[in-house]
Amino acid sequence: MENPTEPAIRVGLMVGAASAVVSGGAGLSVSDPSGTRVAEIPAGESWRVAMSGAGVVALAPGGGAIAPSEVLEIVSPDPNAPVVVNGRPYHGTIVVLRDRTGITVIDRVPMETYLAGVVSAEMGRRSPEDQEALQAQAIVSRTFALRNLGRWRAQGFDLYASVADQVYGGAAAETPEGRASVDGTRGRVLTYGGAPIDAFFYSTCGGRTAEGTEVFRGADRPYLRSVPDVALDGTAYCSLSPRFHWREEWSGEALRATLRRTLATLALTGRQADAALDLSEVRDVRVSYRTASGRVGQLTIALPRGEVTVSGPAVRQVLRPASGELLRSSAFSLTATRDGSRLTRLVADGVGAGHGVGFCQWGAVGRSRAGQDHQQILAAYYPGAVLERLY
Repeated sequence: MENPTEPAIRVGLMVGAASAVVSGGAGLSVSDPSGTRVAEIPAGESWRVAMSGAGVVALAPGGGAIAPSEVLEIVSPDPNAPVVVNGRPYHGTIVVLRDRTGITVIDRVPMETYLAGVVSAEMGRRSPEDQEALQAQAIVSRTFALRNLGRWRAQGFDLYASVADQVYGGAAAETPEGRASVDGTRGRVLTYGGAPIDAFFYSTCGGRTAEGTEVFRGADRPYLRSVPDVALDGTAYCSLSPRFHWREEWSGEALRATLRRTLATLALTGRQADAALDLSEVRDVRVSYRTASGRVGQLTIALPRGEVTVSGPAVRQVLRPASGELLRSSAFSLTATRDGSRLTRLVADGVGAGHGVGFCQWGAVGRSRAGQDHQQILAAYYPGAVLERLY
């Protein structure tokens, strides 16, 4: 591979917001797309940026405002002083632009600086024995970011700052161990065939990872295979995760309420659409297919007017817990209690958290504590991928 310089990345912090408040301890400079400075925000003073017609405007606390502009760029004159957006500090340049419903706020920042805010947010505070797991996460997150540069180009940025891509907490999230893991792996990525891999990752696999195609359409990659994630004694490396074992329960009434909401979001047709119209009772929910990794590949829901089958990622979307979030994973078993033909209670007992494809974060921690280095950890989760220095 060539050795380019460190790229910058544009991170979507807010989309469709009515406004945002910006400030900086060293003051801020506001420029338009031509690079012309249009305002200076004094140190410690907070200004509001908001939509105005087809553009955006910066509003001073005393009521003054700059002329609306298509884009505003906000930067601190001191490279070590962050720009504070809605109370949260960010390195780099804050870019504000108009979108369809409000404003989009973007942090344009060097890749390695971005990664310090990602690894720290994704992995949290860690002890020295977890450092190899942190270094592995840094390489995974760098690979993910490079592979997905321009993913949301139409919206003006590369990646969201949330679990829609990978969590980015900005300067406030950074930990010393997170920064050290990024510095220690600078420019290193996982490749296959000379290009960055699809570096999928998640919290907890439950003892076996999933095949790429179990979750992601077209993800038939040699390095995204289902592999056991257990030590020689049979203990899952991720068994120390607080999400390793879990249980969800629904009463008959709660299950009907859940299915009314979730089945309505699916593009059902024909007999299945007709069956979903009558949720006066649920007669059964059963696992009708398991994937090669043992996860639930298909659910069958029996209703008065027929059956509805739900496959793939939709399984976790349909059986949502009371919190409304996705079901923790698709590695679960079901126990149903009935009164005659009517299901009165459903219990899901499961393991793991997340989609299960690729890198298991808690498994990496377990492997690090077992003495494995980051190269061994990455080879376990992405067999056949090559570790290279890109810049």
